[in-house]
Amino acid sequence: MSHQVKRSENETFKTAERSRRSRAKVPRWKALRLAIYDPSTKKFLGRTKSSWGVVGLFYLVFFTVLVILCAICYKGLMLSIDLKRPTYILEDSLIGTSPGLGFRPISDDINQGSLVWYNTSNSSDVKTWKKRIDKFLDVYVNSSLLPTRGKNQRFCTNIQPVSVKTVCAFDVTGWGDCSPGGNYGYDNSTPCFFIKLNKIYGWVPSYYNGNKPLPLDMPPNIRDKIKSTNFSNLNVVWVSCQGQNPADREMIGDIKYYPTHHGFLGYYFPFTNTPGYLSPLVAVQFSSSKKNVIINVECRAWAENIRYSGRTQNREGSVHFAFMIDI
Repeated sequence: MSHQVKRSENETFKTAERSRRSRAKVPRWKALRLAIYDPSTKKFLGRTKSSWGVVGLFYLVFFTVLVILCAICYKGLMLSIDLKRPTYILEDSLIGTSPGLGFRPISDDINQGSLVWYNTSNSSDVKTWKKRIDKFLDVYVNSSLLPTRGKNQRFCTNIQPVSVKTVCAFDVTGWGDCSPGGNYGYDNSTPCFFIKLNKIYGWVPSYYNGNKPLPLDMPPNIRDKIKSTNFSNLNVVWVSCQGQNPADREMIGDIKYYPTHHGFLGYYFPFTNTPGYLSPLVAVQFSSSKKNVIINVECRAWAENIRYSGRTQNREGSVHFAFMIDI
């Protein structure tokens, strides 16, 4: 018995050795061809037709089931999400209840950051900043660019829009040098900047008006406006701008605001993600700033429920930018 087993092992070894020698004599190109398709065994890439059929059927069923499961999960997720209203708002959200401010124009150069630097006598510089502002104001000037093509816009007075599907239009004309169509003051060293309040869903301002005590650090020009007859009962989120540091305040010169109440009127709030909604703006023009020097500016929003922090990190209720006018 042992002899027969040993003989069988020897024959198997000899057969394998002959097969190895036979393969060794096959040219490489022929060996590659046989690896792809072997006519003697009818195998393609080492598998027969039936073997490939089983593998293909398995993966077809596997990926079909996987796609169906993903589709079910996606559909379930979308049914649980309101595309118009965030799941968490105000106090429950990461954004919170105190909006910040933004400004335009912004440089495309990330290294330039919030600095607007240009040469008045360089028409290419002036044209570059003009184009950036034009692009930002496009939807304000041309309502056909809005999702609703402006069909649900109306010009509001001191009342809220007539329905939740209606939004208040915002007119940026009649703002002097800051009106669309011109160079926004960049060609005569009196540049305009546009300030906007960041949108927070459902947020309603608590306004300062003539019936409430005013903060001690509120600028005198805003305090005077609030106390005046024309603005005492007007619901406005006021905006003020000044040089960030004492040296900046000396160099910044006169500041003009458009519109004249220089703030965001109450009927633009709350923001509820209604199609066609446009954030209200305040245009700020620096009409007599010192030239050839960087001037840092801080603009601040004023409402009882807007927290303020002028820190570089975690800035709240304000925005910082800088500009330098070369001549």
